[in-house]
Amino acid sequence: MAQRKRDVPILFRVSPEEKEQIEKRMADWGIVNMAAYLRKMALDGYIVNLDIPELRELVSLMRRSSNNLNQIAKRVNTTSRIYASDMEDMLQKQEQIWEAVNTILLKLASIQ
Repeated sequence: MAQRKRDVPILFRVSPEEKEQIEKRMADWGIVNMAAYLRKMALDGYIVNLDIPELRELVSLMRRSSNNLNQIAKRVNTTSRIYASDMEDMLQKQEQIWEAVNTILLKLASIQ
């Protein structure tokens, strides 16, 4: 049998209204694991959930850029040619990525 890291149970009772409030807060934060939520709240007293849409956009830009770079590398390997338009496209993608990174960093810096 596997040994648990957390082997001391803590049990407590709540009213239906309190349980509803807990579940609402969890839903508001996008948390589905009640044990993790209650443990975090009991130990730290707060939870920080960084929902930054720009971060999702950055990941999307990174994926597209990676795909484009892969396609260019395959073509260069098969034809031994690189095109100026490919390089320009990659430079534009890199600029978009850096703009997204800068936006995210500014948002994170403003959190207090």
